[in-house]
Amino acid sequence: MPIKTIDAQVLVFGRKIIACIESIFLFLKFTLEMFRNLPSVFRNSRLAVEQMYVIGITSLPLVGLTSVFTGAVAAWQAVYNFEDYVPLRYVGTAVGKSVMLEVGPVLTALVVSGRVGAAMAAELGTMAVTEQLDAMKCLNLNPYRFLLAPRLAAGMIMLPFLTIFSSFIAILGALAVVVIFKGLSHEAFFSGVRLFYTDKDLFVGLLKSLVFGTWISLFGCFFGYHSSQGAVGVGRATMAAVVASNVAILVSGFLLSNFLLG
Repeated sequence: MPIKTIDAQVLVFGRKIIACIESIFLFLKFTLEMFRNLPSVFRNSRLAVEQMYVIGITSLPLVGLTSVFTGAVAAWQAVYNFEDYVPLRYVGTAVGKSVMLEVGPVLTALVVSGRVGAAMAAELGTMAVTEQLDAMKCLNLNPYRFLLAPRLAAGMIMLPFLTIFSSFIAILGALAVVVIFKGLSHEAFFSGVRLFYTDKDLFVGLLKSLVFGTWISLFGCFFGYHSSQGAVGVGRATMAAVVASNVAILVSGFLLSNFLLG
């Protein structure tokens, strides 16, 4: 391979590394500014309440539908593995633990990321490429205060509530499977759910959902706010927001599980 070609490839690789480092520092600066403006949300809560409705209430049907079938599948797999070896009342234990610690928070966050995180990035990206954000700055209106911080607050508040709703619906879906198809009584199922339940399970699940909600809002706002190049840029920002949120959810979920349950 010619030396000039190698030098060109090294130069391109170096530029990509520098661009990646610059993006990381830009995201850290953006995150710091978001949290710095977060207290202003409490002085004008109407904006946050509107975003809470968009993020939380409108997501209930999709989260509920996904959760009921997730709980049903989890119960069916548990019955398949336990049958003839472990008493079926322990199905409630397996489903309850997995739903509260992992399935509920992670599944809810992934669903909300695909629905709400993409919408955030697309909405803010459209405002960026049509110069609406620049117009706000010219009018001395802080976009962080009026557009971004309310979304961050709403994501942090609503994800734990959506996780509680998701876990409840998933356990009901599991109950329906074992009662209808396996003849297990609901008393036996719920006795299994309570058997090894601890408050720590609920706390860890809610803490994860708080972190996940923060990731979804941060990445949705970050990529939307910094999008450019017209409609193509908005599409790329939307895709990047969803991908980054999902990766952050899975990685942070693993790290939190190791730190809090290890």
